[in-house]
Amino acid sequence: MKFFLDTADLAEIEEAASWGVLAGVTTNPTLYARTGGKLADFHNHIKRICELVDGPVSAESVAMTRDEMVRDGRELAALADNVVVKLPTTIEGLAATKQLASEGIPVNMTLCFSVPQAIMAARAGARYISPFVGRFDDISEDGLGQLNDVVAAVNNYDFGHDVEIIAASVRSANHVAQAALMGADIATVPFAALKKCVQHPLTDRGLDAFMKDWEKVQNA
Repeated sequence: MKFFLDTADLAEIEEAASWGVLAGVTTNPTLYARTGGKLADFHNHIKRICELVDGPVSAESVAMTRDEMVRDGRELAALADNVVVKLPTTIEGLAATKQLASEGIPVNMTLCFSVPQAIMAARAGARYISPFVGRFDDISEDGLGQLNDVVAAVNNYDFGHDVEIIAASVRSANHVAQAALMGADIATVPFAALKKCVQHPLTDRGLDAFMKDWEKVQNA
């Protein structure tokens, strides 16, 4: 499984990249606004992220119509070679994905909540498909079960191009573990959740025991 960071925070991206586990980034204008950024500088910020990341950077269009999405997609793709255009799994999004994919521009179809949506996204030419896990959990439904269904269904077919499933809206290390066991290709997680994936209480106890033993050796 590959790890994508879901953020627009440059410091978080630099730190995660220093661990040697960061394979990409997903971001959007909302995450960018949380960093205090201004909309007028959004494209320049995407460029800075792309310089930090050795992998795909999904940048989201906020357009609502297919023509506007295609226009946004072309502008975003022109920012850097590793930009992936993020579009919603809607009728307009599918039409825009078909056009962008025909131009060689990779698309991440997001806000995917069902097997039929995922299959249509792949048929339209999406390079990445992002089923949301956490948002199902928010309404007391089985987000991991939905993800498992999407992974199984998409893997049944050859769409004529590479398609990777991104476990999106992931909020815990358990989500990541279960997504990996299901065969999801990527987990996109906030920085706090990524840190929790590294941490484990038994690791902490092991380190404490090691340090106590080391102190005894030094004091012997």
